[in-house]
Amino acid sequence: QVQLVESGGGLVQPGGSLRLSCAASGFIFSSYAMSWFRQAPGKERELVASITGTSGRTNYADSVKGRFTISRDNVKNTVYLRMNSLKPEDTAVYYCNAGRTLVGVGDKGGDSWGQGTHVTVSS
Repeated sequence: QVQLVESGGGLVQPGGSLRLSCAASGFIFSSYAMSWFRQAPGKERELVASITGTSGRTNYADSVKGRFTISRDNVKNTVYLRMNSLKPEDTAVYYCNAGRTLVGVGDKGGDSWGQGTHVTVSS
């Protein structure tokens, strides 16, 4: 079955860094666009970053552009989100998503979701 398993979340101070990982299985990973979404309590889920299957084309939310970098390893079937210069407003549950097309800002994502990993940015 399709599985997406996120890891790497935690508690960091403002200005710190984290790298999230999403391990994928149960589908042809390189044929799918991957993305990271996040959801804070009381807020709607929003796209953070997305990446195509093989071309390396990416989309980023304006709020994270220049601070976050999405990448993937199609041999390890893993997608990553490197987060630098973290701010308190980055605090959220971060979810991995897989779909047939590249996700843009405002899109809802594909049908396959991970369980989420918590990121808390606080002093």
